[in-house]
Amino acid sequence: MNQDNLIYEKSRPGRIGIALSDTDSPADAIDRLIPKQFLRPQPAQLPEVSESALMRHYVELSVRNHHIDKGFYPLGSCTMKYNPKINDVAASLPGFSRLHPMVPDNQAQGALRLMYDLAAMLSEITGFAGATLQPVAGAHCELTGLLIIRAALLKRGNFRKKIIIPDSAHGTNPASVILSGFDVAQVRSNENGTISADEVARVADENTAGIMITNPNTLGLFEPEIEAIAKIIHDVGGLLYMDGANLNALMGQAKPAEMGFDMVHFNLHKTLSTPHGGGGPGAGALAVTEELLPFLPSPVVGKKGDDFFLDNDRPDSIGRMHSFYGNFGNMVRAYTYISHLGPKGIKAVSENAVLNANYLMSLLKGTYSLPHDTVCQHEFVLSGEWQKKKGVRTSDIAKRLLDFGVHAPTVYFPLVVNEAIMIEPTETESRETLDRFAEIMIQIDREIDENPEMVKSAPHTTPVRRLDEVRATKELNICYRPNIEA
Repeated sequence: MNQDNLIYEKSRPGRIGIALSDTDSPADAIDRLIPKQFLRPQPAQLPEVSESALMRHYVELSVRNHHIDKGFYPLGSCTMKYNPKINDVAASLPGFSRLHPMVPDNQAQGALRLMYDLAAMLSEITGFAGATLQPVAGAHCELTGLLIIRAALLKRGNFRKKIIIPDSAHGTNPASVILSGFDVAQVRSNENGTISADEVARVADENTAGIMITNPNTLGLFEPEIEAIAKIIHDVGGLLYMDGANLNALMGQAKPAEMGFDMVHFNLHKTLSTPHGGGGPGAGALAVTEELLPFLPSPVVGKKGDDFFLDNDRPDSIGRMHSFYGNFGNMVRAYTYISHLGPKGIKAVSENAVLNANYLMSLLKGTYSLPHDTVCQHEFVLSGEWQKKKGVRTSDIAKRLLDFGVHAPTVYFPLVVNEAIMIEPTETESRETLDRFAEIMIQIDREIDENPEMVKSAPHTTPVRRLDEVRATKELNICYRPNIEA
């Protein structure tokens, strides 16, 4: 049988992969226990295969997909680092994985304590007074934070509409601003790729509700004028939100609260080691100052004596942001990760992430244009403009990388860099891996000179060849056969 067949094409009538024990009740008696409207008029048309065939089918599918356990994944801004398997072991413990979210507090003391302690850990890492774990992604944290800013300003009796955002911001930032009812005011990056306090001062006024800044920014550069920017925003009565997508560079090195921020979000599924490929599972956390604690989503985990409880008595809360209390499995993973590493290990994570990024940048900056040739943090941004002049786009380079078993970096972001190639090696990759990646990137550049069609027609070895990107977007077809071009 061809291994490329769909699972339904492997089906054979009567073939089974599981044996169920007999029951004392006849089938019609069991059916009567289920409300009639939920019964199928006909059996589900499921494929009939053996257990071994089923296992081989899904294992074969898994190796077609690129993932962090299979190869290098230098996706800039996304921190796709290795997830220690001890995290998954902890999250799979029956006391966690089988805990129903509606059990009384006195039957969930272990889970509540873990959430309470994790919030305290995240507050310590960032320097803030407390945190909520309820949001389930970074963008969800952004919305939560902006709603907190709205609530705090209304409580002061001084609501205003404008949120300042740099031109290098993640796309979710302006989207969150609009969704939460504010207006966007953009400031341009300076020639160094950072934000000037003078530019912020030009835009900030009595209508400024706050500013959203990623630090380090999406160019992988630390914002050197952040304290001056914080003073400007606070002087006009606004608040500072830090997009924590790039916290992998700062843990144990610097605390956002000490820079003047009023809140910062974590991506537990990035910074704290649960890669979020395939659309999930995500998890967020938002840490805030003492002043903003009353506005955190309800409930928060409280402690009275030795007992933990979900506190819903919060009159100034912005309300619930997620059903139950967020993605608990990723909270367990984050708690395990931090506990296993400890303060010294957490600091080493950021030190090694910054070291790896600067090492890799030094290997590639002579072959690819480097718009900002300075010490970077955990990631850096190259430009493919030299290669584009030879007729090959950044997207072609990204597709050619797939032929070498390497996932492509983020491309065409941030928008402030033409033909951007955004690379984040993370701390979990070895020097040998970084050397190999640099060799591949340099080889692709050489191919552009010697055989540009090799690059422009890539990929050549993936299950699906180069797609017509416009057609693939408009005519979704999930039944593509391997090795067939669109």
